[in-house]
Amino acid sequence: MTWLTDAASWLEAAGVRAWAGGDRYAWINTLHLLGLVMLIGGIGVVDLRLAGAWSALPAKELSRALTPVAVAGLLLMAATGVLLFAADGRTLATSRVFHAKLILIALALGNAITFRVLWRDSANTGLITRLMAATSLLLWLAVGSCGRMIAYS
Repeated sequence: MTWLTDAASWLEAAGVRAWAGGDRYAWINTLHLLGLVMLIGGIGVVDLRLAGAWSALPAKELSRALTPVAVAGLLLMAATGVLLFAADGRTLATSRVFHAKLILIALALGNAITFRVLWRDSANTGLITRLMAATSLLLWLAVGSCGRMIAYS
């Protein structure tokens, strides 16, 4: 993907690559992992509830409490993800695992936006809600797995 190579070159020219490398890389990676924990910990519990677990818990209230945690985690991951990409962008630009991760992120975000539009006005717990919740959980877990597998590709 040439746009990734171009982005890596731009980040390098802007000095972000040099800043994100070295000792800072471990801290950025730790913050990226914290964002993943916040995202999957928050939205994962909501997804499990909507998929049918813990039916005694009110879904709307659970979502209202945990979605902001998940969104904060996603934003932290996005910010630190750019820095991690800057540190090794030329290699990542050609990584199939990284490409798969980006595609999975796009699918997970598309699923989340579609779900929010459909679920906004009702506490629908029908089959579509359950399937979308399960899909969300699986997609975000796959994103995390791809992120981990980048080190081995």
